[in-house]
Amino acid sequence: MRAAVLVKPRTIELREFPRPAIGPDAALLRIEACGICGSDYEQYEGATPPHEDYTPYPVIPGHEPLGLIEEIGARARQRWGVREGDRVAVRSGYGCGRCAACGRFETRACRSRGGTYGYTDVSKPPQLWGGYAEHMYLCPHSVLKKMDPQIPAGVAVMFNPLAAGLSWAGTVPATGPDDRVVILGAGQRGLCCVIAARAAGARQIVITGLSRDSHKLALARELGADVTINAETEDVVARVREATGGGAEVVVDTTPYAPQSLGHAVAIAVRKGRIVVAGLKGQRPARELPVDDMIYKELTIRGVLSMPVDDTFRAVDLIESGRHPLEKLHTHAFPIEQAEDAIHALAGAVPGLNPVHIAIVPGAPPVSLGGQAG
Repeated sequence: MRAAVLVKPRTIELREFPRPAIGPDAALLRIEACGICGSDYEQYEGATPPHEDYTPYPVIPGHEPLGLIEEIGARARQRWGVREGDRVAVRSGYGCGRCAACGRFETRACRSRGGTYGYTDVSKPPQLWGGYAEHMYLCPHSVLKKMDPQIPAGVAVMFNPLAAGLSWAGTVPATGPDDRVVILGAGQRGLCCVIAARAAGARQIVITGLSRDSHKLALARELGADVTINAETEDVVARVREATGGGAEVVVDTTPYAPQSLGHAVAIAVRKGRIVVAGLKGQRPARELPVDDMIYKELTIRGVLSMPVDDTFRAVDLIESGRHPLEKLHTHAFPIEQAEDAIHALAGAVPGLNPVHIAIVPGAPPVSLGGQAG
């Protein structure tokens, strides 16, 4: 069984692994697609901060897997309510399976945390712990949800970024009808935040992007944004204040590698505002933070890494409903052999390629690149 292994920063090798033996409590997933997000790029670059849940290297990356149950044990079949041939969306974390948190499917709260798919040492049996692969092992303490097999895989696999949007722009800041929402960053998660803010009934939605993001900002308007701002040609803070009539109750920062965005968020937020920080900064510190403004405004600032299981399940239901044109967000599918190209493409380092959502799809045709990845 083939998989892409991140052996050290900026080095991925294609390797073969033996088919694992599947016991009564586990399963084997045949990967249809695995979504790529900004944290994959940080992991690839070696910029992921040290964390007890993550093994840096060597690992099979990929923490957004979608696939078909190829083999499953009898107890796992009963516990998960799925059988061979079913399509499932898989949560990234797995726990101990015994504590109250695992009973609620909240593996991040598990005190004896098992680990994270895509960040688990490849030497740990049975080795297939990531989605950049043809198959992935599902340990007994995985959290998954059955999904409609008729939905195109590139759309179905977007359950993770959509769940992030529902959480970051909805659940976490408790967005409501009186709220103005500003979303910093027009990547896949920023666009999913637009969907979430609109679903939460926000009275106004503003989103920022770069000059190269004109098509993403146009898509943001189609998804429900009221105002789009080019952060390279406009003063973000001044323009947001003008557009919103003074600022926003909710600010969601999804921008990667841009620590200055937190200062923008503080300046944009109104008194008692809620700021959600989701875009990793590659361990770059945020300098010159207006701390006094944070105090005088009595702001709530919340860092987010994942999302509650309820939002993941809501995302699956929302995708199955067909209410949003999510097919416009999924722009590219790369085969496993081009995993590095896919990561570079998502980071905007491939000339002529500015994707929204990318997935690793085993057996997909090669993607022709207009230039060399940087």
